[in-house]
Order: sequence, then structure tokens, then C-alpha cells
Amino acid sequence: MKEEFIFYLWKHRLLNPACLQTINNERLEIMYPGQENPDSGPDFLSAKIRIGETTWVGNVEIHTRSSLWYRHGHHLDPAYDNIILHVVYELDKEICNSKNEPIPHLEIKDYFDHTLLKNYRLLKQSMNWIPCEKMITEVEPFLLEHWLCRLLICRLERKANEIHQYLTYFENHWELLFLFMFCRSLGGKANASAFGLLIQRVPLNVLSRNHDKPTTMESLLFGQAGLLDASFDEEYPNSLKQEYAYLGKKYDLPDPLRKDLWKYARMRPANFPDIRIAQLAMILHRGEGQLFQKMLETNEKKVMYQLLSVSPAGYWHNHYRLGKLSSRRNKSIGEETVNRILINTWAPISFVYGKETGIDHQNDRILHMLSSLPPEQNAIIRRWDKIIGPRENAAETQALLELYKEYCVPKKCLKCTIGHKILGRATFE
Repeated sequence: MKEEFIFYLWKHRLLNPACLQTINNERLEIMYPGQENPDSGPDFLSAKIRIGETTWVGNVEIHTRSSLWYRHGHHLDPAYDNIILHVVYELDKEICNSKNEPIPHLEIKDYFDHTLLKNYRLLKQSMNWIPCEKMITEVEPFLLEHWLCRLLICRLERKANEIHQYLTYFENHWELLFLFMFCRSLGGKANASAFGLLIQRVPLNVLSRNHDKPTTMESLLFGQAGLLDASFDEEYPNSLKQEYAYLGKKYDLPDPLRKDLWKYARMRPANFPDIRIAQLAMILHRGEGQLFQKMLETNEKKVMYQLLSVSPAGYWHNHYRLGKLSSRRNKSIGEETVNRILINTWAPISFVYGKETGIDHQNDRILHMLSSLPPEQNAIIRRWDKIIGPRENAAETQALLELYKEYCVPKKCLKCTIGHKILGRATFE
């Protein structure tokens, strides 16, 4: 028996109300199970119950066995003196609080439908990719859709916690925050950290002052990336190097990054850091020093794409790296990369911005944008497609990622709407 299962029975009122009794054979009525406590202290707060003819309001503690009360030291802690009921699966010891007052017990083993326990164990012991893989298709589609809508908001709120930490670090400077997270997203998994460091090595006022000169932007970014610290045979990288030497002195720039921070191994050439830095220079040029503000001002996906779907300078048409000639190819930012940035950077930061500034319609804009973007394609989503069918947009795939990572992997089936439905609610007439 797991404590979380007893929590579930108590929270959702799944104990047979017709015959509940304390271990002293007193009639028990659960009027309100209380508010689940996510912090330290009693498990449920401000519960309301009736024992016999007396109504009690206070806290409820839950254990698998009553003797755990002493093992956890609750008998010494005044925070547990307001316990009005100790709910256990098995009573193996009478208990008292720190005032040596006895506490009423409810032993639940005979008061619930054991089909619930059977289904719970099937889910917890499942070896499938997700615990309910063989059963989820039996759940009504509208229930799944409703749950996915809630999960999308949960995902945005969870990401908001991380963004708030960065916002504090950047002293509530939204443009800096956005550029930092934007650059990390542009860099991909391998170079996210290096790109985050790079954008902090070029002062924002320097970027803003030179936004109308794309080549100067490249000089600043490549120089601070440490990628101009080499000998080149070509004119273009040498001109960047020469300009960077001048800019470094003019603006008293901090030391550049180490070249070995940049990763190239097992990576498609289109994702090489040199190409991404060149694209970043052009995006900052288009953003005119106000990239985040420009993206906030529009509801149009088309305008967002125009801002981000850039092609770098002509030199990059036949180069993937500085000083290394390659076959001629288009090096513009692809739609998949733009979508990833909108999903993983613009949406969560805009969500936090809306909450912080009180812009009521911001959430609607975010949901509309995510619903207009194509579904993501990755290993997790492909597995979901096989189980419940293909999704229509990024709002749904983001919700499915949240469901998988936050509920399915840790097997939090009791906290999941789908798991709750599959368990089946016991009813007592």
C-alpha cells in the first residue's frame, strides 16, 4: 500500500460514506476533506468532519500504518496538535499528540472499492512506454482535449518559474532576458550555453548603437565568440577581424569566449555555430535593438517569420565556417528553427510578461500563436502519434510533452485526469 493512494481516496471522497466509522465504532461523516498541503506539516488542512454528534474542523494526517506517526516524530511536534483525524490503511498502534491527547483513527481497508487498488497497481507496475498505453484510447476524446488545454497552461507556468529567475538576474530588463533565451534556443542543445554567454559579452547598448550595420554586428559577435582569433586567407573574415580590433578598444569590450566552448561534432553543418552567429547578426539588425518589443507588438505569425527568417551576408552562401569554403547553399533560418524559437522562447517569456504587466489578452495571443504553428516532430511526439493519433498543432504537442515528462515518466497517474478516469470512480448509493 502506498500513501499516495490513500491521499487519492481521501481527496476524491472515494471512501464509502454509508458506513464510515472510527476505530472506536463512532459514526464518521466527511463534510470537507480539506486542502492538500504541498509544504511541511499535516497532509490536509482545514478539513471538516463529524464524529458522532460533534463537528470538528482541523487538519488530517495520512499514513499507511498508524505507527508511522511516532516514527516521523509527530507526537513531539505541536504543529500536529490540531489533527482531528488520523487516516490509515492499517491500525497497528494507538497514537497521541504532543499534549498526550489521543487522536481519532479511521482505518480505511474495508471502506473502498478494491477495484481501484487493482487498477492503481496495474498502472504503477506497467512496463509500457506510458502506464496507460493499452487503456488511454478508451477515454473519451473530449476529456483528453480538455486535459491537454490545462496541461499547456501548466507547462507555461512551470517554465515561468525558470524565467523569473533569469528576469531577476537581468534586473527586470525584458530585452536582455529575451535575447539571452532567444540565443540559447538558436544555438540548439549543443551550443545553448555558449550562445547564452556570448550575448552577455556584447553590451546591449553597443548592439543597439550598431544595429543598422550588419557587418559590424558580425564583427562584434564573432569577435566576442573568440572565433576571430585565427589566421584567415580570405578577405571577409580578415575584415571582420580588423573591425573587431577597433571595436574592442572603442567600447572596451570584455574578454572574448574561449573557442573550445563551441561544439561542431555530430552536428549538421546548417547548425554550426558560425552560421547561427551570422544569422543572429542579421536578426539583431532587423530587430533594430528592440527585437522583443517588435515581437510583442504583432499578433501576426507572418510578421514574426519575417523578423526571424533571415539570410546572412553573401559570404555565408558558400561557407559553413569562417575561412572554410563549402558548396553553395541557402543559409537562411528554416521554418522549423523559427517555430522552435516561437514555441520555446517567445511563448513562455510572453506568458510571464503578460502576467507581470497585467496584459489580460496576452494569454489569448500565445494560445492563438501556438495553435497556428505546426505540430512538433520529435521522438516523444512520434510515440504519442502511434498511440492516440497525430496532433494538429504545437499547442497540442507542447501539452503532450508536459503530460509525458511530468506525469507519465514519474507515474503520477493519480494526479492525471486520464489516470483518474482509467482508475474508475467507486460509487456508493
